[in-house]
Amino acid sequence: MYGNAPDFHVGALAFASAATIPLYVALGALAGLLAVGYNRALLGAIAGAARLRHWPLELRAGAIGAAVGALAWFVPDLVGGGDPITQHTLNGDGTLAVLPFILLLRFALGAVSYAAGTPGGLFAPLLVVGAQLGLCFGLLCRGAFPELDIAPQGFAVVGMAAFFAGVVRAPLTGITLVVEMTANVTMLLPMLGACFAAMLVPALLRNAPIYDSLREQATRRDASP
Repeated sequence: MYGNAPDFHVGALAFASAATIPLYVALGALAGLLAVGYNRALLGAIAGAARLRHWPLELRAGAIGAAVGALAWFVPDLVGGGDPITQHTLNGDGTLAVLPFILLLRFALGAVSYAAGTPGGLFAPLLVVGAQLGLCFGLLCRGAFPELDIAPQGFAVVGMAAFFAGVVRAPLTGITLVVEMTANVTMLLPMLGACFAAMLVPALLRNAPIYDSLREQATRRDASP
């Protein structure tokens, strides 16, 4: 119905050189560490909302919606599903003075909004955070290693797949989705290395995949009197 155009437009990216592969793996490790924090923040937000179970669900969701709506009054471009933010990130828009703020804001909004209990998902918010993380890291690497001719947008693409893999622990799904959504295959090898690192870090920290944790949390909640 929508045609065969990709969801996100990404400019031409050269294949990653051998010298930059360790940087992509480092990005994956950082994405895995952030994924652990995201999973814990999400579960913590849900547990916090559960403590207010004496409030009607509509009131809890309305309170969160009002807070997000108030934020949208001042910065409308930073709320919502996040696809426009992801596209701007893939364009390479943003500076190191602003990107960390947007990253932290979307990190918090994703957890709080999911805890509202209204219909919604995790996929689009994960792409936003992953792309923001990748672009921040890419800009830092370009400044630190100017001789490598680094394209920060490539790190944004890889960051999307790596953060998804770290949170959900489904690397092939993440890589396939990002490749299809960006119509980019030149970052495939860096994605494989980054997703491996993004999977390894949560495993070493004994952090369960988010959907396993959500299922266990729901089972405990249903079993409680």
